[in-house]
Amino acid sequence: MNNTLRIGKYELKSRLIVGSGKYDSFQTTLDATLASGSELITVAVRRVNITNPAQENLMSYFHNTNVKFLPNSAGCVNAQEAITLFRLTREATGIDLIKLEVIGDTQKTLYPDVIETIKACEVLAKDGFTIMAYTSDDPIMAKRLEEAGAHAIMPLASPIGSGLGIQNRFNVHFIKEAVSVPVIVDAGIGCASDAAIAMELGADGVLTNTAIAQAKNPIQMAQAMKYAVIAGRLSFEAGRIPKRPYATASSPETGMIF
Repeated sequence: MNNTLRIGKYELKSRLIVGSGKYDSFQTTLDATLASGSELITVAVRRVNITNPAQENLMSYFHNTNVKFLPNSAGCVNAQEAITLFRLTREATGIDLIKLEVIGDTQKTLYPDVIETIKACEVLAKDGFTIMAYTSDDPIMAKRLEEAGAHAIMPLASPIGSGLGIQNRFNVHFIKEAVSVPVIVDAGIGCASDAAIAMELGADGVLTNTAIAQAKNPIQMAQAMKYAVIAGRLSFEAGRIPKRPYATASSPETGMIF
């Protein structure tokens, strides 16, 4: 199985990306991330400290690991806010691999404002950032983001933190057909089977946060996600049998003894 996930100039051995929000402590965040096997953890830099060494800093917990940080622009509601945030973050940390998200509805759905996301993507791409763009599950917008310079497209499975799983499986397939960059299913994953389904549909990777952080046992759920992504990828590469309306005998009907 080809486990290498290439996003721009970066290569990851794990196709699972995890989040850092909603944990009870930075230590649990670390333990769950290591259990997941993920090499990339996304961090809302407006909400989680990774820049101020004078305060408890999440980056210090990951100092001796191979886990990379993926700053995200959660909380930004227009392109300019996201652009400014990432420029300041890169200046403070040197990190240029980013998850771009601009939220249009901050009260109920947390759906992205894809138009503002595209505007920000165009500017940040010219600035030299490697951009993973959070978006709706619209294949047309996915293509627009690729044209704007995104190095990976991250369509939502369902609303952030909802745990509803993939609500439109066809659109994952349509987005894969529309773009040539990796497609990472993001938001709404509720359990390990959701992650496996995303991979079986052909997604290049999965990002999940709440499903792990809010599980009764985050470490166990992180392990489950790890194996679900691996199993889903194996299943996709193996190739499923076609669906048929009627039964098909498993044993041969010729050469029977009786």
